[in-house]
Amino acid sequence: MAADPLTPAVSDRICKHMNDDHAEAVLAYARHYGGVENPGQARMVAVKPEAMQLEVDGATVEVAFDHTLSDSEDAHRTLVAMLRAMPR
Repeated sequence: MAADPLTPAVSDRICKHMNDDHAEAVLAYARHYGGVENPGQARMVAVKPEAMQLEVDGATVEVAFDHTLSDSEDAHRTLVAMLRAMPR
């Protein structure tokens, strides 16, 4: 199956999946990569080629990727790698 380009619809699909199924990971992104010390609530609102946009306790937090994402598969690999790179 070919990967989808990072269109707004694909971004919405990724965000819905992350918010519905991986809420703890979204909080971890806010804490580790977004520099939010004690996030109460975090939602992923957009995945763009250069960064993910989070809404953390009502504020917008942008987390840059280490490279420009090429497609949905690259987004998946990158989000997983970022999670695995965090200290446990």
